[in-house]
Parts: sequence; C-alpha cells; structure tokens
Amino acid sequence: MPETEPEKVWRHAEEAAFAADISPDGRFAVVSSLMHGINVWQYGKAEPIYQWSHQGAGNNVVVSVHISADNQFVATSDREAFALWSMQRGEPVGFWRIDESSVRDIAVANEGKGILVGRSNGKVMYFEPMTGRRIEFLGHQEKVNSVDISPNGRFALSGGNDYVAYLWSTDTGQIIHTFTHPSRVTLVALDDQGRYVFTADSQQKSQIWNAQTGAPISNLQYIARQKIFTDAVFSKDGERLLTGAPSRRVYEWNVKTGEQINEWKVAPRANMSPPSAVVYGVGYIDENLIMTESSSGLAELWSRTND
Repeated sequence: MPETEPEKVWRHAEEAAFAADISPDGRFAVVSSLMHGINVWQYGKAEPIYQWSHQGAGNNVVVSVHISADNQFVATSDREAFALWSMQRGEPVGFWRIDESSVRDIAVANEGKGILVGRSNGKVMYFEPMTGRRIEFLGHQEKVNSVDISPNGRFALSGGNDYVAYLWSTDTGQIIHTFTHPSRVTLVALDDQGRYVFTADSQQKSQIWNAQTGAPISNLQYIARQKIFTDAVFSKDGERLLTGAPSRRVYEWNVKTGEQINEWKVAPRANMSPPSAVVYGVGYIDENLIMTESSSGLAELWSRTND
C-alpha cells in the first residue's frame, strides 16, 4: 500500500512506547514508555497533563493500560501489580499486587467501579476497589490474552489460548455467550453501547457478534493467511470498527459486512530495520478524524476518506 500522510503528529515517548490506550472520545491518551513512566496526554496538548509511575525504582515496566469509557479513571498493570488512577485528581486510588500468576491484560469500568484482570493461569479476576468485592472467573483452560469490560462494569469479555472468548456476568460469574475460534483468541473488544462483541484469533477468524444474542454479524474480510490485531474500537454510530495491528497498519471495517473501508500506515520506530511499529491504540476523534498511538512513540492524527 502507498505510504499515508497523517494530518498531525505528536511525540508522546522519546524512545519506544510499549503500551497505550486512547479514550473512546479521542480526548485523552495514556502512554507507557521505558524511560518516562506513564504519561497522560490531552488531545492537541504539547506536554503531558500527568506523569505516573508504579511503585519501586528502576525502569517502567507497565505493559497494559486502559481508560474508562467516562474518562474518569485509568487502570495500569505490569506483570505483577496493577493500579487505579483518578483522571480528575491525577493521583493513584490504589495499588494491588498479584501473587500467583502474571497479569496479561486489564480493563476498568466507569467511575472506577470495577477492574478486570486477565492472568496467565487462565483466571480472570473482577475486583471492586471501593467495596473490596472480588470474584474469579474460571471458565478459561489456558492463558488469558485479552479482556474488556462494559462501562457499567456488569459484563466482562475475555479471550485466551484455549480458542474461546466468553461474555460473562461480573455479578454472578455466569457465562452469557461463548464465542469459539479455530486458534488462540488474541484480542477481544466490547462495544461501549452494548451492541457488539469483537473477537480475533491468531490465524484467520476475526468476528463481529451481536452482544445481546451471541449470533455472528460479520467476519472481517481479508485475503492474508493471518492478521493479528492489537486494539479495536467501534464507532459511536455502530457502523464501523477501527483496528490496530503489529504491522504498522490501521484498518477500518464495515460492521455489517466485514468489508475493509480504510487503511492507514503509522510511522515506524526510529532506527528499526526493517521499519516496523506496533499500533497500540486507535480512537475516533469525530466522524472524520482518527487518532493512533504506536510503539514509535508517536500520536498521529488521520483523515477518514471513504465510507
């Protein structure tokens, strides 16, 4: 594909970033990098509004970040511990350590009400910081790779190496829908409006499902033998899905048909040969603009061209 030109570029990490999330409205981005810890950026600002770090000296090792749908809270995790931060105060709400197995992915509900922690032992923990309530979901047989949570905290989505993704209740731990794949489930995403579920595996199946009924809606249409995705978000109107990939690529898809609408290519990391970058975060600013955060340490603003 031809090289694409962003409308604007901001440097959000001096060297490589290794985790990032963009808020659903595109107003905020949280970027974790080796030398500068966790930086919180507001759209268009030249300096971060907050700089955070996990406890302990040494290099930052935060590998997972998630902004709540209401922009009020951020969850961050390294392999052994996770933290909850207030976006209003710019301060930590709490730190928690995981003993028995490493953290693989994290998600946080509105108002910081609940945190979802996917782990390498196949367990997913739902934890309410304010009440101390916690339940463990034991449905997975192998390592959990990706988790997401509904804005109200009542529904969890998790996918793992056991070829399955589950939508389940954080009230009861009961499975609501089961989504099966022919290979490891590497990414899951829940539509904030509760309309859709997206699950993608390590080979060829990338499926959009009806969140209410569990029925398939569309399969993403691509010719490649495999496509791996690193982030996914649905547009507010529910008509489009935006995905990031480890191949510098950002794709936009038609939810109903699974057909590709748009494609962009982010800047590679400096001094990388061959030139490469992982797209960690994608988000819609408005109908016409999208934002990306990648391992190159750059935030890039792109125009949408087709519909």
